[in-house]
Amino acid sequence: MHRPIYLDYHATTPTDERVLAAMLPYFTQSFGNPASTTHAYGWEAEAAVQNARQILARAINATPEEIIFTSGATEANNLAIKGVAESYFSQGRHIVTVETEHNAVLDPCRYLETLGFEVTYLPVQPDGLIDLVQLEKALRPDTILVSVMAANNEIGVIQPLAEIGAICRRYEVLFHSDAAQAIAKIPLDVEAMHLDLVSLTAHKVYGPKGIGALYVRRRDPRVKLAPQLHGGGHERGWRSGTLCTPQIVGFARAVELGLVQQEAEAERLGQLRDRLWTQIATLPEIELNGHPTQRLPGNLNISVTGVDGSALILGLQPFVAVSSGSACTSAKVAPSHVLTALGRPERLAYASIRFGLGRWTTAQEIDEAAERAIATIQALRQANR
Repeated sequence: MHRPIYLDYHATTPTDERVLAAMLPYFTQSFGNPASTTHAYGWEAEAAVQNARQILARAINATPEEIIFTSGATEANNLAIKGVAESYFSQGRHIVTVETEHNAVLDPCRYLETLGFEVTYLPVQPDGLIDLVQLEKALRPDTILVSVMAANNEIGVIQPLAEIGAICRRYEVLFHSDAAQAIAKIPLDVEAMHLDLVSLTAHKVYGPKGIGALYVRRRDPRVKLAPQLHGGGHERGWRSGTLCTPQIVGFARAVELGLVQQEAEAERLGQLRDRLWTQIATLPEIELNGHPTQRLPGNLNISVTGVDGSALILGLQPFVAVSSGSACTSAKVAPSHVLTALGRPERLAYASIRFGLGRWTTAQEIDEAAERAIATIQALRQANR
């Protein structure tokens, strides 16, 4: 059976075989519990976990003690946002975020609103970038947290983290970023960007599903967090639960591999992305969603006038695997909140498609995908006349 060309790398990535090879011994041979401190099996597992912490810390210019392992970016976002809210509520109950955030940020913020917190949802400009002047004006004496994602999961737009961080530092407000789509794809530096909390995940960077991490700054300022999981006091008391050594090892190995080829891979994917766009853009009434250059190199999100997005995806499905946006919400029959935030009318928000290119995408696949997309769009437009 012919497998469709996979162009949904923003939803998830296949685990790199080198990552899997690093993980396997920790399932069957070095299977100890990292919290077992009385024998060699536990010491061996703990050493592997500590090595992974060092790798992830170096990747973002942090220290190993600032890395807290979680089940993924969703848990990391919840721990960061709700943990800060609970710890700092006596200092203020105002949070600032962005309309185009992933629901793993928006939903915790909405939950906090039911508890009496006030949340400002910043709009974005038509290219998906926030207005830094608007951000600064939104800050108040009772603002305790700003949460802005590094790279958008739907349109790939990369926000100016260093500039945002500088504003937050000037007003002494904590700065959190959901960097699930960014780690090992674009440079991240918690010091240069003045980041206080950063959410990470492995499965967007060719690592295993079910493992993530939260960076929590230890100094200048030292961030306080209220744990959201209790029982056992693991991870400095912030995230109880037995650590999954194989996944942690795989996460670190995936990031390590990604960093080695980050620059070259970004250039390769950018060229392939532009190649895809150049071919599809030969059709009339095709719009690019998001900033044309300040975006992830492997991201192409378009809106197609006169075509229903679900029909387009269904038409491509036997040949090309793509999606309309977030894999976490794509089952919902509703226009993308990201595209409506850009000012796209509902008909274009419904008619969107996201191409996510990745490590094993080839030029031949791009040409075939472009050919299939063009033919499907033309057929659907003809049928809708």
